[in-house]
Amino acid sequence: MKKTIFIFGVLIIALLALFQLSQYSLISKNTSIEYIIGGIAIVFFFVGLYINKRKSSTNTITPSIEIDTKKIENLGLSKREYEVLCELAKGHSNKEIASLLFVSESTIKTHVSNVYTKLDVKRRTQAIQKAKELNILPNL
Repeated sequence: MKKTIFIFGVLIIALLALFQLSQYSLISKNTSIEYIIGGIAIVFFFVGLYINKRKSSTNTITPSIEIDTKKIENLGLSKREYEVLCELAKGHSNKEIASLLFVSESTIKTHVSNVYTKLDVKRRTQAIQKAKELNILPNL
């Protein structure tokens, strides 16, 4: 985290220096505005490449977890209840899940209640935690 803050700090300082240089160049009439804009664009291009490289390298590190379909069957979760559980794990509200799955909110409440009963939990966070312990949730 400290490294990221340091890198962004250095980038901000570099951009501020570039802006000051461009202001000086405009005042002294040594450089045309096109070169200044081009220089700023090049800096932002390389910053974007750096951020993209860092983001793509962190996505490849996550290990994949095998979903235990036998446990899903043993718990008695229906396909729709399992879909609702996966959406709960993504942090969606009942209303959002209803919209995503094209059903009413009361139907989702029923599915959520059934999931709680089958997992023997009382809250959303407990259901997600137990599902992760049972290895029945995909990597989100």
